[in-house]
Amino acid sequence: MRPGPDAAANPSEDAKQKILDAAAHEFMVGGYNTTTIDDIASAVGATKGLIYYHFRSKFDIFLAVYKEGMTRTRLQVEPFIEGNGNGYDRLLSMSTAHVLQIMENLGYHQVVHEGVREQRSVALRPKQREQLAELNRLRAEYEQLFRNTVEAGIADGSIRPLDPALLVRTLLSSLNAVDMWFRPREGQSRSELVDLASQVTDIVVNGINNREP
Repeated sequence: MRPGPDAAANPSEDAKQKILDAAAHEFMVGGYNTTTIDDIASAVGATKGLIYYHFRSKFDIFLAVYKEGMTRTRLQVEPFIEGNGNGYDRLLSMSTAHVLQIMENLGYHQVVHEGVREQRSVALRPKQREQLAELNRLRAEYEQLFRNTVEAGIADGSIRPLDPALLVRTLLSSLNAVDMWFRPREGQSRSELVDLASQVTDIVVNGINNREP
């Protein structure tokens, strides 16, 4: 997994990043409800005291992992928003970057998914719902980046004239499904991941291409 942008800024941030990486993996393997602070501390190779030094609760860790996952995804996709080519070409590049991010940060991505599901939980306190809603706003802003590109593609004729909101929801749902079957293989190179991400994206995105075959 790639560290966040400030992970190596100082020892404290490095420790915090290790906690987030470990928590993302533990949440992915065992789920949020069954994962304990002890599990996370064990995965980091640290004491519970170190975990609580950086985070007040397991839910705070969950929120931090969720936000980190959204940040990583956006950072990977943003360079292609204003790239070369028409709307379809840019959407293809954005989608490939999105899938590659899932493959390289699988635990973080699954926590984002679980965060969406957690909002339906009756066990959440009002403050927790408010915190998740704020993170959901980040997710909505991210989806808007895709919608803007789709609208540009419809305008330039490279994308079929479909409902942009419906198209983006369907597109991202299909791309996000990668986390249901993908598991990294030992020794798998990044070039192999890029090739796999490109194939997945071509399968999913090709149906909205408005160009003649």
